[in-house]
Amino acid sequence: MELPKQFDNITSHVIDDLKVMLRQGSKVSMAAASFSIYAFEALQKELEKVDELRFIFTSPTFNKEQAKKQKREFYIPKLNRERTLYGSDFEIKLRNNLTQRAIAKECADWIRQKVRFKTNVSQMSMPGFLNVKNEEDLYTYMPFNEFTTTELGCERGNNIFQLIQRMPSPISDAYLKNFNDFWEDNENFTDVTNAIIENIENVYRENSPDFIYFVTLYNIFNEFLEDISEDVLPNEATGFKSSQIWNKLYNFQRDAALAIINKLETYNGCILADSVGLGKTFTAISVIKYYENRNKSVLVLCPKKLYENWNTYKGNYKNNPLEKDRLRYDVLFHTDLSRERGLSNGIDLSRLNWGNYDLIVIDESHNFRNGGKVTTDEDDENPRENRYLRLMNQVIRAG
Repeated sequence: MELPKQFDNITSHVIDDLKVMLRQGSKVSMAAASFSIYAFEALQKELEKVDELRFIFTSPTFNKEQAKKQKREFYIPKLNRERTLYGSDFEIKLRNNLTQRAIAKECADWIRQKVRFKTNVSQMSMPGFLNVKNEEDLYTYMPFNEFTTTELGCERGNNIFQLIQRMPSPISDAYLKNFNDFWEDNENFTDVTNAIIENIENVYRENSPDFIYFVTLYNIFNEFLEDISEDVLPNEATGFKSSQIWNKLYNFQRDAALAIINKLETYNGCILADSVGLGKTFTAISVIKYYENRNKSVLVLCPKKLYENWNTYKGNYKNNPLEKDRLRYDVLFHTDLSRERGLSNGIDLSRLNWGNYDLIVIDESHNFRNGGKVTTDEDDENPRENRYLRLMNQVIRAG
């Protein structure tokens, strides 16, 4: 009885053994988490001899269905597995050789002739292994987690120790039987061959600059597009688009205002982080006007040095560029959150109902990046909240 053979990819390499085992007429069955065109390149001469190769992605990969939002943590690893098609993190050196287009074209031609891909969509875990069947023998390499140059032993990965075994019959017979059963299970395993070919073709296809530009924009903002629904889109019946402030905005500011309203309605909060000079104040005022048109109460918290700006926009002043909008928001200062009494900007802090505001706009909000501890000891009879805790407890949560 033939004994198993072991490879540590340091003194003995899987690729060297596969170059011997892959012959004219071989049939390959592989289950792995990812597929790299550089692994194809490393075995290209041998793989072109095989009759067929069947590949199963052990987790959902290249299938069209998007993960639900509550399962986004699964969606990100899925994208990482799909990107491995063009080279894993440990194949950067190969990608830097600038031969990707030629390799991708040869790989796509080979796949069209001899390869079919399926993916496990069952959400159940599946081990990785590689079967090679010749007329006279059948072997299984296991564990075989990824079809990459790292797993083949061409590149050094981040594993301190790796041991892959080549198992003969009858163990290999059991693995091939399991693979065949998986392959025929159309409910839990979906064909993704066309998706693989399409993705590989993108590497060597000539694309116009404007196409690349729009694809880039889509991949940056597609999750935002998915978030939009009629329930959280601004209600134009409020008339905010006919306001003076709206008609003073540039297109990019209008887009920002609409996105802010969408985020506020969806998540109850949003950060506007444009660079200096891009008109964050006017963008914020357009959002304020939208909520004031819905009869909402608005509070602006700002540093004292910005008091004149915010008061001017809502005041009956000659130099108010937004006088026709008749803005009515209250203006208080960051430091007022630490006060219990006194007047601030004409408002009696001892009687102020902090929790009655529907929208809080914080100018220079980076001043709130620290804090959160009680200002006195726990055993103090009269513990006080600092401004950060008061903003959260008595203004945001209370409202």
